[in-house]
Amino acid sequence: MRRRLAQWKRQYISKGGRITLIKSTLASIPIYLLSLIRIPKAVAKRIERIQRDFLWGGGCLEGKVHLINWKVVCSPKEEGGLDIRKIDLLNKALLGKWVWRYAYEKDNLWKTVIGVKYGQEGCGWKTKEVCGPFGVGLWKDIMKEVDWCWENIDFKVGKGNRVLFWTDKWCGNEALAQSYPQLFTLAGHKNAKICEVWDSSMSQGGWNLRLARDLNDWEMEQIGDMLNLLKDFRTSLEEDSVR
Repeated sequence: MRRRLAQWKRQYISKGGRITLIKSTLASIPIYLLSLIRIPKAVAKRIERIQRDFLWGGGCLEGKVHLINWKVVCSPKEEGGLDIRKIDLLNKALLGKWVWRYAYEKDNLWKTVIGVKYGQEGCGWKTKEVCGPFGVGLWKDIMKEVDWCWENIDFKVGKGNRVLFWTDKWCGNEALAQSYPQLFTLAGHKNAKICEVWDSSMSQGGWNLRLARDLNDWEMEQIGDMLNLLKDFRTSLEEDSVR
């Protein structure tokens, strides 16, 4: 990165030009590395220090007074920042994208190899946790991002044979178990798939929740709200997918 900057530091570059260079060229130099391994915090801080010095140093790398906190500089423009990406968050997002790609892509060779090596869970949407105290394999680093990434993945329902009715996010901004916790406690099969809850034997199809007991009067409003939410959803002949 410093060698790349040597081409520019003797030239006069406006602050707007320096911001553009940081966003395009400087930020793209470590992208390949950031998308495969979790870089140490010290390395991320070093890269950002080079970016800060280039921005405030008039195109040179000599340390100069930084007029604005770097956290503010990296915030979105709507919040008064310059929308420069923070290296640690970029690293986290690029690693997390592999979790999404594993769920989204169909029969890619890399996905097949990873699935065979580590095994699958979650109806085949993700691999099992990478166990073992030793080693720093690429997939081991990637799987450290699985929790936050999975919380932000939602499903497009097709056949409904790979999506869990209560605990996956497929209708709304959160899983039904979170939206209707009282009804979830009454569910006879908490890990039921959508295809197991959808009853196609009805004239136009419908939802058979199979609750553990009859509902009390005060619970009827909740079930009504949930069925109203589900009225536009039904299974189809397409495969389930993530969005």
